[in-house]
Amino acid sequence: MKRTLVVAFVCGCSPAATSDPVTPRAAPEAAVAPSGAPGTSAALLPPMATKRPTSKALFGRTLEDDYYWLREKGTPEVERYLEAENAYTASRMEPTRALQKTLYDEMLARVKEDDTTPPVRDGAWLYYRRDEKGKQYPIHCRRAAPGKGAAGDAREEVILDVNELAVGGKFIDVTSMHVSDDATRLAFLVDTAGFRQYTLRVKDLGTGKLGTEAIPRVDAMAWSRDGKTLLYVTEDATTKRPDKLFRHVVGTDAAKDVLVYEERDPMFELGVEKTRSRAYFVVTSASHTTTEVRVIDAATPAAAPRVVAPREHDHEYYVDHRKDLFYIRTNSGGRNFRIVTASTRDPRREAWKELVPHRPDVMIDEVHLFRDHLVTFEREAALPQIAVLDLATGKSRRIEQPEPLFAVSNGENPEFGASTIRFQYESLKTPPSFVEVDTKTMKRTVLKQTEVLGAYDAGAYETRRVVAPARDGTMVPVSLLYKKGTTPDGTHPLYLYAYGSYGYSPPLEFSSERVSLLDRGFVYAHAHVRGGGDLGKRWHDQGRMASKMNTFTDFIDAAEFLKRERWAKPDALVVYGASAGGLLMGAVANMRPDLFSIVLARVPFVDVITTMLDESLPLTVGEFEEWGNPKKKDDFDAMIRYSPYDNVAAKAYPTMLVRTSYNDSQVMYWEPAKWVAKLRATKTDENPLLLKVNMQPAGHGGQSGRYDRLGDTAFDYAFVLSQLKMAR
Repeated sequence: MKRTLVVAFVCGCSPAATSDPVTPRAAPEAAVAPSGAPGTSAALLPPMATKRPTSKALFGRTLEDDYYWLREKGTPEVERYLEAENAYTASRMEPTRALQKTLYDEMLARVKEDDTTPPVRDGAWLYYRRDEKGKQYPIHCRRAAPGKGAAGDAREEVILDVNELAVGGKFIDVTSMHVSDDATRLAFLVDTAGFRQYTLRVKDLGTGKLGTEAIPRVDAMAWSRDGKTLLYVTEDATTKRPDKLFRHVVGTDAAKDVLVYEERDPMFELGVEKTRSRAYFVVTSASHTTTEVRVIDAATPAAAPRVVAPREHDHEYYVDHRKDLFYIRTNSGGRNFRIVTASTRDPRREAWKELVPHRPDVMIDEVHLFRDHLVTFEREAALPQIAVLDLATGKSRRIEQPEPLFAVSNGENPEFGASTIRFQYESLKTPPSFVEVDTKTMKRTVLKQTEVLGAYDAGAYETRRVVAPARDGTMVPVSLLYKKGTTPDGTHPLYLYAYGSYGYSPPLEFSSERVSLLDRGFVYAHAHVRGGGDLGKRWHDQGRMASKMNTFTDFIDAAEFLKRERWAKPDALVVYGASAGGLLMGAVANMRPDLFSIVLARVPFVDVITTMLDESLPLTVGEFEEWGNPKKKDDFDAMIRYSPYDNVAAKAYPTMLVRTSYNDSQVMYWEPAKWVAKLRATKTDENPLLLKVNMQPAGHGGQSGRYDRLGDTAFDYAFVLSQLKMAR
C-alpha cells in the first residue's frame, strides 16, 4: 500500500530514559497489610512507570507517548516493571485469598469432573471426548461402531490425550484435529506458548506413534481423499498473516513440500478446508469485506487450484459442494447474504442460480450442506436460528427452541449422508445440551445435557429481553439474567457485558461460574451493541470505521437505561469486556467514568492509533477495514475520538482490574501495560487500579487448563465482591 504520511517518532533524551523503569515509592510504616493477610510485611504502593517521552505527529496533531518503551519485550527493565505491577496486585488482593478459595471451591463443586461427550459416528468409528477428575485437558477417543464388525462395547482407543502432550509445560492449545478419510491418521495443531503459533503434527492411529512431521507456523490443514497428503497453510513470520498453501506427503521431508498458492495481498488471509462431501479442498482468501475461493479435487491434491469467482471489492462468498453443484453463500444481492448454486464445471458468477433469497432482517451466518438437506444458521432479532431446507422438496423449516432467549451452535456432523443434524443448545440459565434433530420428522432428541452439580435448578433463575433507547433513536437489545423473584428496585448489583466488533455476536451462553454472582444478588446483563452482528450486517456497519462511536454510546445509553429502570444499584454497576470488548471498556471509562463502579478489562485493545500504525504487528493491515487506517486523515479523525490510550485525562476513574498475557499475539501485552501506566500517572482519584500480567505461557484467552481458568474467574469475582463490600 502506498504510504501517504510519514510518521515521526521523537525520542526524548532525558536522564529518565536510562533509569530503572519503576520509580521507587517507599510505603510509609503505617501502610501494612490488612488483618487476615498473615506473612505480608507491608502493603505496596502502586508502581509508577518511568516516563520516556516520545511523540508522533499526525495531520498537524502531536500525540505524546511516555510509555512506548514498554514494547521492548524481554528486556530486564520491562519485565521488572511488569513484575512490580503483579506484586502490587498480589498485595492488594492478599486480603481476598479466603474469598478466592470460597469462590473457587463453589465453582468447582458445580463441575462434573469426570464426563464424556455423546459419541458421534464417522464411518466405522464412534468418536467422543472424555474429561477425568484432576486432569486439566480432554482425552479424545474412539471405538468401533456397532454393525461394522464390532460389538457396541468395543475397546476404546485413545487417539489423543492432551494431558500427555502437556507434561512439562505451563500451556497447551490443541486445535484443528482431523482424522484422515481412511481413519488411519490424525493431524492436529499444537501451541505450547500461547502465541497462537501452531505446529502441525501427525499421529499414526495404528501404532499410536507421532510421525516425523513437526511443521511450524501452520494455521489450517485438510486431508486428501486417500489420507496420504495434507494441504496446509502457513503464516508469515512477522505479521502472522496466513499467506502460503503447501502440499505435504506424510512421511516425507517437509522442507521439500510444494508451494501450491501464495496470497500476496496484505489485506487478505488464507485458509483451507474440505467440503462436507469430502470431494474438494476449498482454499479461501479473505479480508474483512472480500473473499476469493479456489477449489482443488481432493482425490487429486496435486491438481492446480481453480478460482470459483474472481475477487471483487466488498463481495464475500463461501463455497460448499453437493453432486455436480457448488452451493455458495454470497452477499451479492444483499448484505445479509443469500444462497445460490453453480455448476462445478463452470461456476461463473453470471450463471449462479438463487436457492435461498436475501432477507433484510435475517442474517445467514453459516451454511452446512448434507446429501439430502441444507442447514442454515441464521440470526434474527438478536437471536440465532437453525433452518433445515429439504433439497428434494424445497421446503424449509426452522427448528423450534424451548426458551425465548438462547444460544445454538453447530455440533459434530461428520457424515455427509446423515439424516439427522446435531447442534449444541444452551441459554443464560440452561446448561449446554447435545441435541439431535431428525431432518424428516423434525423430532428433537436431547442426547445429553451438561450436568451442573450442587443441586443447580435452572428454574430458580429468569431471563428477560429489554430494549434500551440509544441517543440516536436506535433500540439496543439487552438480555438479562437474574434469580427468580428479583425485582428492578435499585438494590441489586449489575454485571454488564458487551463486545461490539467484527460483526461477531457473542452467544447467550451458560456459565456455571456466573451462578456465584447470581446467588449473591447480582443481575447479569448482555448488551447487544452496534458493531456486533446481532441484528445482521447493518448492525455491524453501524458500529465500525467512521461509525465506531455508536458502539460506545450504545453501551453508555444501555447502562444509563438499566440504572434508570432500577435494574442496577446506583453504586454497584460492574462492566466487563475482553479484547475488542476491552477497547469498549477503555473508551467508555474515558467518556463516562462517573457511570461505572468497577471496570474489568481483559486483554484490552486500547492503544488503537499506535497499533494500527504498525503494519508489522499481527492483524494490523487486515483490520484497516474494521477500524480504519490512521495514515488516512478521515480515518485518523474518527479513531482519535475514541482510542482509549490517547484519551486518558486528568479526572476520576472507576475502580479497575486489567488483565493481560505476556505471550498474547492478538493484543500485545504492552497495550494494557501502557494504558495502566498512563492512567496511574494521570487520574485524580484514589480508586484501585490493578494490572495482572500472566508472565507464564498463556494466550489471548488466558490460561489453558480448565482448573486454572476457574482460578482466574475466582480472582476476578473476588476483586468485584471485595470492592463492593460483598466479601462473603
